[in-house]
Amino acid sequence: MDTGIKDTVHPVEAASVMSLLPDRPRLLALGEPTHGEDLLLDVRNELFRQLVEQEGYRTIGIESDCLMGVVVDDYVTSGTGTLDEVMERGFSHGWGASAANRELVRWMRAYNDGRPASERVRFAGLDGPLEISHAASPRQALTALYGYLAARVDADLLPCDAETLDRLLGADDRWANPATMMDPSQSVGRSAEARQLLLLADDLVALLDAQTPHLVATSSRDDWDRARLYARAAIGLLRYHYWMADTSPGRMPRLLGLRSSMIAANILAVAERGPALVHAHNAHFQREKSTMRLGDVPFEWWSSGAIVRAHLGGGFAFLATALGTIRHQGVDTPPPDTLEGLLYALPEDRYVVDTGRLAAALGDARPALRVSPWFGYAPLDPAHLAGYDGIVFVKDVTRR
Repeated sequence: MDTGIKDTVHPVEAASVMSLLPDRPRLLALGEPTHGEDLLLDVRNELFRQLVEQEGYRTIGIESDCLMGVVVDDYVTSGTGTLDEVMERGFSHGWGASAANRELVRWMRAYNDGRPASERVRFAGLDGPLEISHAASPRQALTALYGYLAARVDADLLPCDAETLDRLLGADDRWANPATMMDPSQSVGRSAEARQLLLLADDLVALLDAQTPHLVATSSRDDWDRARLYARAAIGLLRYHYWMADTSPGRMPRLLGLRSSMIAANILAVAERGPALVHAHNAHFQREKSTMRLGDVPFEWWSSGAIVRAHLGGGFAFLATALGTIRHQGVDTPPPDTLEGLLYALPEDRYVVDTGRLAAALGDARPALRVSPWFGYAPLDPAHLAGYDGIVFVKDVTRR
């Protein structure tokens, strides 16, 4: 069996990855089993560079706030701001402190310098404006969408004036209240003002759609695309806040499902630009339903990748990342009977695995599920092997 496994591996290079797939996918998803490790992001960065230079890919999307990502995209495409400002204001979840993310942004800006717009690489945040403890105020998204429409359509088509929108939004900190995650009563998501905002947002999004021919003719495609981003974020945030205020057992799976839907919508928007690499946790791209247990209550929801795959079919491919050790987090050499243990026994430091050939080499043998000693690392489930178009394996993840 070891000999067969050796025959399934290739270098982590764009050409090797493409050789595993029947066609060049419109979206290539690269997952990671843990967050915060720059070595894994180095692998991502190098693969993206090769995809750009060899395969014509033009966009990268990462698991970061979609509205903050606008700051990064403006910088890499036109040089707006400084690199320090972009790293501070363009990433959520603390990702701006990553040296690998900084190198990605620096490379993208250098690549674009002097190139025509049609050849520039683009950046997108894929996540909603959400943190673990709370969701952002819908103010930025709603007011930007309103401003775009107000400047281009007759005033009598708008569902309200700007002053009404401002009054209903109120103070931003009442929306972005960390206490709401554990205490639904702290949420304003089902207040009279929030309910009216949801109706107004729906009207604004409908107007954006109804006026598409006029808007595309009278503004740049990029401005129209950005207005659609604001529309997705506004509706997504108001729905999220609505369910933050819920007290039923369905609250948590609904919130997780809404986040998946927001990420999926952003991924599908990225796909409209042409071939792109998208990067997030493995769990966001899996084909199988996601599951979680809160106390004695189990619940499940569809991942962003499963939603996108339902839309794009073979236009979406997923490379899961597995790893051997993260010794500085207490993750030591994997047991030899696990999937990671079998891959760890090979001599290469990093490689991509042909999962179809790996399944054939394993035959009826079923590797054991690795148990992680650290909550921040999620091993691959061997039962899901058929759901991966390939596996990127990194033997030892060390601090840079």
